[in-house]
Amino acid sequence: MRIVTIVGARPQFIKAATVSRVLRKQHTEILIHTGQHYDYNMSEVFFKQLELPQPDYNLGIVSKTHGSQTGRMLESIEKVLIKEKPHRVLVYGDTNSTLAGALAAAKLHIPVAHVEAGLRSFNRSMPEEINRILTDHTADLLFAPTKVATENLCREGIPQERIHLVGDVMYDATLFYNEKAHRESRILNLLGLDPKSYILVTIHRAENTDDSSRLRAIVEGLSKVAKDIPIIFPIHPRTRKALESYGYLAEAEVCLRLIEPVGYLDMVMLEKNARLIATDSGGVQKEAFFNKVTCVTLRSETEWVELVKTNWNYLVYPLSGDNVAREVYVALSAPPGLEINLYGDGRSVGKIVRKIAI
Repeated sequence: MRIVTIVGARPQFIKAATVSRVLRKQHTEILIHTGQHYDYNMSEVFFKQLELPQPDYNLGIVSKTHGSQTGRMLESIEKVLIKEKPHRVLVYGDTNSTLAGALAAAKLHIPVAHVEAGLRSFNRSMPEEINRILTDHTADLLFAPTKVATENLCREGIPQERIHLVGDVMYDATLFYNEKAHRESRILNLLGLDPKSYILVTIHRAENTDDSSRLRAIVEGLSKVAKDIPIIFPIHPRTRKALESYGYLAEAEVCLRLIEPVGYLDMVMLEKNARLIATDSGGVQKEAFFNKVTCVTLRSETEWVELVKTNWNYLVYPLSGDNVAREVYVALSAPPGLEINLYGDGRSVGKIVRKIAI
């Protein structure tokens, strides 16, 4: 089979690298990189570290408004699909690249497979939520990571035969790349960090970066906590730009340890050795769980509800600095969550590749 895989953002690079390693043994894969994440630390380093093949097409569609970016992606992807004539298009997650790829394929009557289907935050003000819903209702193969995700899809009327509970590709990635991270990453030495001596923070979602009061609450709250425990903050370009525009960057630089975005292997080591992780990333929430590290999610909801139910994840709405600091301290003192298998057996990729071939 000829399969076009579409990626654009760093979480998709990780998932695609994990799937492509197996997929390419049996099928011809054409890789499209939309350019959604484009600088070295957000893109190229992932291709190198994860041994993901270089893209056959790099569309170079960088940051724009959601409508503009998605529209340009849709137009460019359509041209590639017409040229390559694949049997199937494979998309990941919930970004604009995901939606554009699914729509371009559907309009050309090319079957779509969606990895990480069925996630719902039930907050339609999130662009990612709209992307998920539309992609799921476009795809004919929906690979759900959890039972909750399959239930969401069934409630929305998607036929049962399209839905496949395969587990989480990110768990496969963690198992595969952990040894490589231990062998190759030097990030702890470079930063002078001891295991379990720091909090790791990632913030990038528009609901936080585009809301000055929420971003202010996050900076103030984390700054209070940083008086007692160092906070390592690999800062997303969008977040740095927002902090600067709101006038919060100077305070953040004084109180928090801001570093440039890191590659996947370094991120694995920072996650594994953190005492606590605070994030608004869906992927980092799960990686915290895989590494048995308690997580604080700085949002009002999460797609990964099972992590909250099992006490691995604490939802904290960034209402004020005091609120953020208080809840982070609560999570720091909490016992570990339940010992439970939530995301499959680490063999999701094999299940996906077998289903794609049917």
